Amino acid sequence: MSTTAASPTAKSQRLPILFILMTVVIDAMGIGLIMPVMPALIREVASSGLSQAAIWGGILASSFAVMQFLFAPMVGRLSDAFGRKPVLLVSLLVLAVDYAVLAVAGSIWLLLAARIVGGITSATHSTAFAFMSDISEGEDKAKRFGLIGAAFGAGFVLGPALGGFMAEFGTRAPFYLAGALALTNAIFGWLVLPETVTEKTRRPFRFKGVNPFSAFAALSHLPSIRSLSLIYFLYQLATVVYPAIWAYFGVERFGWSPGMIGISLMLYGIGSAFVQGVLVGPVIKWLGERRTVIFGLTVECGTFVLLGFITSGTITLILTPLIAIGGVGLPALQGIIAQKVPDDSQGELQGVLSSITSIAMVIGPLMLTQLFAWATAEGNPIYQPGAPFLLSGVLMLIALSLFSASRRPQTDGTSNPI
Repeated sequence: MSTTAASPTAKSQRLPILFILMTVVIDAMGIGLIMPVMPALIREVASSGLSQAAIWGGILASSFAVMQFLFAPMVGRLSDAFGRKPVLLVSLLVLAVDYAVLAVAGSIWLLLAARIVGGITSATHSTAFAFMSDISEGEDKAKRFGLIGAAFGAGFVLGPALGGFMAEFGTRAPFYLAGALALTNAIFGWLVLPETVTEKTRRPFRFKGVNPFSAFAALSHLPSIRSLSLIYFLYQLATVVYPAIWAYFGVERFGWSPGMIGISLMLYGIGSAFVQGVLVGPVIKWLGERRTVIFGLTVECGTFVLLGFITSGTITLILTPLIAIGGVGLPALQGIIAQKVPDDSQGELQGVLSSITSIAMVIGPLMLTQLFAWATAEGNPIYQPGAPFLLSGVLMLIALSLFSASRRPQTDGTSNPI
């Protein structure tokens, strides 16, 4: 039986899926490897103390996220118009150059410029999700979104581990390795990746749709998408607490070294990879997508409360892999949203979801690090390093309440649970 690019056989999907997963791994690894070394790197290039480095760290994180927000819809639209393959390959090549700049940056301003370019490049998550959606049907979408989540978790395993190991050779060494991996993966993708955008599903590129706000407006006529997008935003805003303050929290609460922070991130990545790659499919099959979302959000609420009050670094390290269990809810939520959008709009939808994530990444670090600074300030009557986690728990509880109350409209005018 012959196949088309839009519907490849299961065997022919293996290498392309591997490429997509490797692309996500490299993106996530870049985040993971930079977290343990960023304080030292910023102090090195800015000749500043730790507190000033933390402020610059927030600026760099927000700048990165702003670029993701601005460019994610454009990248999604470009992939709908010109194909997933060229967008992914060009982005990987630019990412390799970006890592090279990070490796040689001698000023905070060059570091900032590199992070801005990196934010644009990392907007290809929308294209990766769109590719998976192109080759998947029904509940397979959620399962393969879970694979992407597992790849992201694997990147968090490799990133801190490589970052900690390569840091022995200097704060710049991890970036040379990451750049080489991005370049190698681009070559691999050029060889194995098929194009899944066909003439039937191809959409003309229009600048009107590249404005991230107009992309939201394009989907706002779907009430279920609006409500689910708000839930998705609250989830992303709550979980930003990990990249935003984990390193500072570990130092303040437990006195962890950068190496120990890297180990804790690696443990979280192991747990996340297992949950996303192994548990998501069976849990969705067992509970269904809706109940999986509720289960995941509930576990997240409990996890944030625990982290808000825990005082033992050893117990935290032991529990860190289990923290990721709540992550089963996110791919189920993404799967529910994806099934409500036509096939020719998947790139646009994933661009919108990436933009929502970016908004959370803009707001979250500023909000949560300010709360952390206030809760740990000398002379403050309240000393609570875990305060950001408690705030995230409140946000997750709101998301859980909204999802539990959500209904989906039917064609006969009635409504049933999502």
